[in-house]
Parts: sequence; structure tokens; C-alpha cells
Amino acid sequence: MKISQLPVRNLTRKPGRTLALICLTALLALSVFGGSVVVLSLRSGLNSLENRLGADIIVVPSSAKSQTNLKQMLLQGTTGYFYMDRSKLDKVIATDGVEKASPQLFLASLRASCCTMPIQVIGIDQETDFTVEPWIEESYTRKLELRDIVVGSQVNAGIGESLRIYGVNCPVVARLASTGTGLDTAVYTGMDTLRLLLDAARDLGHDLKISGDSADVISAVYVKVKDGCSVERVADDLAVHVSKTETVQTKGMITGVADSLAGISSTVTALIAAVWVLAFTLLIIVFAMMARERSREFAVLRVIGMSRSGLAGMIRKESLMIGLAGGLAGIALGAVLVFSFSTLIEQKLALPYLTPSAGTLALLAGLTLLGTTAVAMLASARAAGRLSRTDPGTVLREGN
Repeated sequence: MKISQLPVRNLTRKPGRTLALICLTALLALSVFGGSVVVLSLRSGLNSLENRLGADIIVVPSSAKSQTNLKQMLLQGTTGYFYMDRSKLDKVIATDGVEKASPQLFLASLRASCCTMPIQVIGIDQETDFTVEPWIEESYTRKLELRDIVVGSQVNAGIGESLRIYGVNCPVVARLASTGTGLDTAVYTGMDTLRLLLDAARDLGHDLKISGDSADVISAVYVKVKDGCSVERVADDLAVHVSKTETVQTKGMITGVADSLAGISSTVTALIAAVWVLAFTLLIIVFAMMARERSREFAVLRVIGMSRSGLAGMIRKESLMIGLAGGLAGIALGAVLVFSFSTLIEQKLALPYLTPSAGTLALLAGLTLLGTTAVAMLASARAAGRLSRTDPGTVLREGN
């Protein structure tokens, strides 16, 4: 048998011991890779939310807070609708400090052919919109015609199919990129189509609390504040000058999400650190016990001609193989767990959750494998150094 084959033979000769070492290193890789993916996904979701909201202030009717939770609508896809007179839009535009203002119109579909649960339908004014339209233009550059709809990434409907909403067949002309927020479960369309759906819902007997023509109502006004103006001051002015409305500052919403994310990130980091300390300590103990158990074996190898550096190198090769095997197993298990339960994780955390790109995941997997292997080799270094300094004759005499 060649000397180069010894590390493999040594590991396969004691499968129980080898499996225990692999499981410890797999635990390291699982904690680092899985925890890092969750944290990065939450950060990606937060960045996506900041980009997609695009507005500094959202003006809604005073009754909105009692009817639905705007934050839950955006982050968790909770359906809801509320309405106010369209004349509020003119008052918002006239408020000092407002650079852009665009209305949106909401409708909660009780049932659609794509879904087993209600979906949120959002109508936008394509002439003035600055929040959703840039997002739509990433996948569809033409103007939405009457009945055309664009669906979020989690709506089960493909381009060319139609959704039947309140009896109206609406063709899907585009699907939007994922954002990791409740926006992914919504359907977007033009104002004319949304008013058509509102009228269809009322014709079917649904009480939407709208009196008069659907063309005279809107649900919310998204506001962009001029550079140099205080968002807080503009929000206060809107609350005073636009009666029977509430202002929601998106910065406050995002700050709340960021605070929750910071708390979760700290918890995950602490858990990862605890697992690393525990596993590293156990690996050092196991390698030391293994070295003591194999002291005669190593002494014999020294007697038949293996150098001290050769002996230390053999131990390092064994730990390298253990680190690679455990790292790959932990990364694979972490990927299965995190990706299989990503929807459940998002629901339980109630935060934007957007899985990083394939390139980022590959880089993270590579760094995790490198780190896990390095820890395994460091844990064996003490044992390797101690054995290389031990006199083989003394060890063999003690065994007699």
C-alpha cells in the first residue's frame, strides 16, 4: 500500500469515528450557510422594498387603518381596499414640497382562476406613476390596454393566460420580477381596467362602500417629496390640508422592518458563533482523543521511516477530507432546508424575504466550505504537532 493511500484507509477503517467527525463539520457548515442565506435573503428583501416603494409618503383615507393594515398589505400580501374622493389628489399635488403624486386604486378579489385565496388588484395611473411603472417596464414596455394585467411573481398565471376576476376575463401580458414582499402576490393594471372591475364587483352584489361613479374614487396617493424638503413637514402639511386622510411615511415603515431585521441578524449571528465555538471545541477534543488512541499506530509509522512532517501531513490530509465531506454535506442540507421552507420562513418572520442570486449563493457556499475545512484542519493541528514531537520508541515501550 502506498503512503499516499493511508489517509483514506485510516478514515474508512473506523467508519463510526469518521462519521462523527463529518457530522460535526456538517453542523458547522449547516449553521453558517443556512443562517447566512436567511440573513442575506432578509437584507435583499429590505433593499427590494426600498426600491419598489419609491414614495416618501402614502396618503390614505382616515378609514384605511380600521379596514386594513397597509404595512401588512405590502409586506405579507394581506388583501384590502378603501376609497376616498378623487379630489383629494388635487389637494395633495397643491401641497408645498410635493414633487410627484400618483393615485392608486385597490380591489380585493374574493376569488380568481389563478388562486385559492383572495388576491390584491392594484390600479395605477400610467401617466403619473413612479413606483410600479418602472418595475413593470423591466418586463413589459408597452402601455396596458383595457383588461390587460401584469401579475406578481407568486401569482400562478403565465403570460398569455387569462384570469377571471369578478366575471371579467383579464389577459396576463407580463410577470414581474420577485421582490420578496407582498407585492409579489398582487395583480397590477391600469386605472380604466380597475374601474371596470369595481363596477363588475358591484354588479355582482359586493358592497365596496362606494357611492356614485367609480371614476370619482381613488384608494391612495403615492407622494415623492422635493429634494431639500423635510418629509416630516410635508406629511404634517398633508394631514392638515387634505381632510379625512392619514399619511404613512414609508421611511418609518422601512425603519421598522430594518430594526426587526437587525434583531434577527444579531440572533442568527450569535447562534452561528455559539455553534462554531461548540463544534470547534468538540473537534479539538475528538482529534486529541483520536491521536491518543492511535499513538502506537503513529509510532510504528515513524519507526518504519515516516518523517515527522510526513506524519503531520497525513493527519492534515485526513482532517482536510473530513472538512470537505462535512462541509459539502452541511451546505447541501442547509440548501434543502432553507429553500424548501423559504415560504414558511417568510410567513413566520413577517418580513420581506428575497433569495440572493445564484452567484451570491455559490460564493457563500464556497466560503462556507473553505471556512469549515480550515476549522477542521486547525482543530487537528494541535494533535499533529504534539504527535510529531513524541519519541516513537517511548510510545512503543509504554505499550509493552
